[in-house]
Amino acid sequence: MVNDPTSGSASRSWLYQPEFRADWARCSLFSLATWLNGMAFRDINFSLTGRPVIKIAEIKNGLSGQTKYTEAEYDPALLVKSGDMLFSWSGQPETSIDVSWWRGRDGWLNQHIFKVLPDTDRCTIDFFFYLLKYLRPSFVGIARNKQTTGLGHVTRRDLEAITVGIPSLSEQRAIASILGALDDQIELNRKMSATLEAMAQALFKSWFVDFDPVRAKAEGRDTGLPPEIAALFPDSLEAWELGEIPTGWRITSLGDITSFEYGKPLKAEDRRKGPIAVYGSNGIVGWHDEPLVSGPGVVIGRKGNPGTVTWAQNDFFPIDTTFYAMPKAQDCLHFLFHALRDQDLAHLSADSAVPGLNRNQAYMSKQVLPPSKLLTRFDSTVAALFRRGFQAAEESKTLAALRDALLPKLISGELRVTDAERILEKSA
Repeated sequence: MVNDPTSGSASRSWLYQPEFRADWARCSLFSLATWLNGMAFRDINFSLTGRPVIKIAEIKNGLSGQTKYTEAEYDPALLVKSGDMLFSWSGQPETSIDVSWWRGRDGWLNQHIFKVLPDTDRCTIDFFFYLLKYLRPSFVGIARNKQTTGLGHVTRRDLEAITVGIPSLSEQRAIASILGALDDQIELNRKMSATLEAMAQALFKSWFVDFDPVRAKAEGRDTGLPPEIAALFPDSLEAWELGEIPTGWRITSLGDITSFEYGKPLKAEDRRKGPIAVYGSNGIVGWHDEPLVSGPGVVIGRKGNPGTVTWAQNDFFPIDTTFYAMPKAQDCLHFLFHALRDQDLAHLSADSAVPGLNRNQAYMSKQVLPPSKLLTRFDSTVAALFRRGFQAAEESKTLAALRDALLPKLISGELRVTDAERILEKSA
């Protein structure tokens, strides 16, 4: 039995019934799975260790500094493990009501989320996931119709009222295989991009924070670098106010190597459809048809989420909750990006009701600066990694668009599997 505290809370005055192929079996959506609702974590002792409490925020953004943990034990049925299917049934209709795979560590399921266990005798797990994706417009409409104080919900009664068409298990597997292959490549690209970013960050730390090549040369060890790159590093360290730094390098302030320029207001209703990414203090917030800044570039959160540092690969439009960094020397943008991330600018936020980054304070932050030849070499090396990551991200956009086009046609039966396979062959 599903624990659904909202099962009788609101009557439905609107319900969209999706279409399916006429020869497919019909049944209630609710009947195809077990829907386990999470629990309300009230009056419990949270701790710094233990299992995380998985809320909608964790599903959308992963574990963060806002995640709560507990050492307590609960019903094992409410333990969420990697690979479990989760359906957020309450919240902002357009942004919260959705189905997702959980990919994080084991944790306890919070209320407003169903753990979904499909009846595998009637429906494969992967097909059911894509079925819920296909039904998302229905869920959003239901939740919007019942919105109160900005929130809406999809209840057990709603799930029972939705009739779906189900093909044979073999056809379900074929459909899920096509969509899953696209999702697998998108995930592979995401992991590759994350790996390339981690490589760039590790290189910055090795060269400009830990000074590994310098220490190796000072100790008579091989740096592990090509000779032409190793030659750019000195073989000794000298004492400065920040501690030891490589001989011949200097300590400067951020204000000497960059300026923080203000972004400009651009309300959502004023944005025109286009390929230009609009950046807020926490990354991309929309799209526009005209850039403010030529890319690549670096965006710094000013208000709302101050101190965040984001890379923009192409031309972009930073809004007024951000700064964008303008380097005062050539061939050092990637160095500047990693240096700003290493500075932990969030701690410089102004003490006010709405936290903000004071750029004059940021300018006074000290920064170790290597010679220009080494800066240029670092930037050219890291730029190649970033380009590869960007290419993977662009490929993922294309794959996601193809998946989103095929999904409703396959899940509804409008498009046959053989036809979808021919489309994939042509796109490849």
